[in-house]
Amino acid sequence: MIKVLFVDDEPLALEILENYASRLPEVTLIGKASNAIEAQQILEDNEVDLIFLDIQMPQITGLDWLRSLRNPPLTIITTAFPDYALEGYDLNVVDYLLKPIAFDRFFKALNKAKEQIKRLDSNVSSLSESFIYVKADKKLVRVNFNEVVYIEGLKDYVIIRLEGDRIITLQTMKSLEEKLPSNIFRRIHRSYIINIDKIKALDSNGVEVVLKDQVKLLPIGKNYRDEIQAIVDERRI
Repeated sequence: MIKVLFVDDEPLALEILENYASRLPEVTLIGKASNAIEAQQILEDNEVDLIFLDIQMPQITGLDWLRSLRNPPLTIITTAFPDYALEGYDLNVVDYLLKPIAFDRFFKALNKAKEQIKRLDSNVSSLSESFIYVKADKKLVRVNFNEVVYIEGLKDYVIIRLEGDRIITLQTMKSLEEKLPSNIFRRIHRSYIINIDKIKALDSNGVEVVLKDQVKLLPIGKNYRDEIQAIVDERRI
């Protein structure tokens, strides 16, 4: 599935994009925003693979907002102004769609994004599937995936909770998440990533994990619940 965010100050443009996305089963619409401030909040609260981004918007232009993101998702520009094409490609956008956008052009741009996502996924899977190194206490510390229970984000810091210890490293949740194999770790909340194998129980309040023989309940964001439920259901008897 490709998780997309549409950002445009024109309601009709958002309606057209949503209609196009509804025709494609591999696309999951995470949210719609009419300006960069709304888009920023959605991006902070959710995992997004791809942004369809308008340029001319009130308060902050799409390109200015894109420049401000530390690790932006893949982005496709949607605009009525061809003069911005070169500037958009300087920001490594996937594609540049001129309004009015036809479905076949939308579909072609989406396929380009899918190919890039596949390449990124293959690069991640080629990394070691058992551990990574993170900088903590002025040194590089090895983190074995099978020892990680969950990961907690706190502004620009990340706390990696192990079964009997913790590691604090200066980086964002998103930058760390990109280095983790998705078959082991999944985001469940804007502030939490969990090791799937460490889920002790799942209920309406969240997921339970065990730390030092103590059960801890972690919340699940509403946009992640279906995915986590599906993972648990796959192993249900």
